[in-house]
Amino acid sequence: MSDTTPNPQEYVDLEPSQFVEESLRRGESSLTDTGALLVTTGSRTGRSPADRFVVREHSCEDAVDWGSINRPFDAERFDALWERVESYLAERDRFVSHLHVGAHSDHYLPLQVTTQWAWHGLFGRNMFIRPDTYNPANKPVWSIMNAPEFTCDPERDGTNSDATVIINFGQRKILIAGMHYGGEMKKSVFSVQNFLLPEKDVMSMHCSANVGEDGDTTLFFGLSGTGKTTLSADPDRYLIGDDEHGWTRGAVFNIEGGCYAKTINLSQENEPIIWDAIKFGAIVENVVVDEQRHADYCDTSLTENGRCCYPLVHVPKRVVENQSGEPKCVIFLTCDVSGVLPPVSILSKEAAAFHFLSGYTARVGSTEVGAKAGIHPTFSACFGAPFMPRPAGEYAELLMKRIEEFGSQVYLINTGWTGGSGAQGGTGQRFPIPVTRAVVTAAESGALLSMPTEHLDILNLDFPTSIPGVDDKFANPRASWADQAAYDEQANKLAQLFQNNIGNFDVSAAIIAAGPQPRG
Repeated sequence: MSDTTPNPQEYVDLEPSQFVEESLRRGESSLTDTGALLVTTGSRTGRSPADRFVVREHSCEDAVDWGSINRPFDAERFDALWERVESYLAERDRFVSHLHVGAHSDHYLPLQVTTQWAWHGLFGRNMFIRPDTYNPANKPVWSIMNAPEFTCDPERDGTNSDATVIINFGQRKILIAGMHYGGEMKKSVFSVQNFLLPEKDVMSMHCSANVGEDGDTTLFFGLSGTGKTTLSADPDRYLIGDDEHGWTRGAVFNIEGGCYAKTINLSQENEPIIWDAIKFGAIVENVVVDEQRHADYCDTSLTENGRCCYPLVHVPKRVVENQSGEPKCVIFLTCDVSGVLPPVSILSKEAAAFHFLSGYTARVGSTEVGAKAGIHPTFSACFGAPFMPRPAGEYAELLMKRIEEFGSQVYLINTGWTGGSGAQGGTGQRFPIPVTRAVVTAAESGALLSMPTEHLDILNLDFPTSIPGVDDKFANPRASWADQAAYDEQANKLAQLFQNNIGNFDVSAAIIAAGPQPRG
């Protein structure tokens, strides 16, 4: 642990420039050539699921889906550890910010964020909402305490390792100790809203959202690396947010006030909005720079999970209110490494429920600590299982209710491979970003609903045979494979994975029948 500070200071509600000055002065960071703050997070360059806990107490005992994701923590040991970390921070300089989570007058949470490091304070200010008036409804305040240099003792503290993230719903507290990675802050708060919002009949979602010139809202569900941030940052539409939203009657609202984008292979040509947002006030995390301080986003020697964090004010074309109307178009993004899914499929209500519960995609290595390098198929319920404290079925039922009531159309869009597998030795190629953007535009316009479709029996999907703005060679996944028998074999393997996974849920026969149907 770091030494105590003589005459420790508490810095309250600093501006971005003040956070940057303090971070540089304390040697926490340096600057890139664009003026963004450059930081590294040591051995943990992603979230650490094995170190994340929820305090088991009466307010959440019967509502949390306890298990390997929501690991129970003893209430008395939490109190002792919180007091220990609080005393530790009291002897050191610390940064306190007063922020909101949730851009909705009824559904916001007031938040007090206390951090040991200045750059963590800036991260919180970027990612959460800076309200004009703090907590106008005088709601009970949630507290985050983040002490990255505190070392946990598993035997003494009851933690899994020398670091931990613990959520206490009963006391409205989040404790982050020994963690350097910024993403632990935002995802722990997201987990809180994912627990609280469904109680109010509000669907909490791991999705991005944007709005067209006509006021039509689109949601993009997807795990990290599927294109959720990239595709919502559309130069022709207004961004609401890139990762976390709530859907209530009459509105979709951002839970956050900033964006946290992956930087792997980031380019000005394909992602100009994100590229331009990385400037003074932004944070670049675990990215390699050269001697001239230019970032090399193709260099993944530190991690495949390089990140940039920036406030929404860095996005010129955004929805200033941070919310909009209900979505006309709902898109499930999947990065299919097997290369057998169509670029876009039109989903029925039952198929939407199936694929939402499945949450199929490819896991990009290093998004979580201990993840394999490379890209591997995975299923994550609700496209965000690590952040969902309640049983997955509750979120699926609420999403279907919202879709039915408003009449949203759901699409499954593959941002992964075509023409073959993307696995090692495969012959496939990743869909170019401009192709996927054209697919999204066609879905948002409603044009796909009037196109002729074909049915893929094994995958049980209907896909349009022609997509405006897209070469027809991309439309039919089977036809894009040189060896169609190999396609059928790979499709059958994926269909079996889908069926094995859906067996983890108690769902109707109609939902199961709407999913892939393996042969033999």
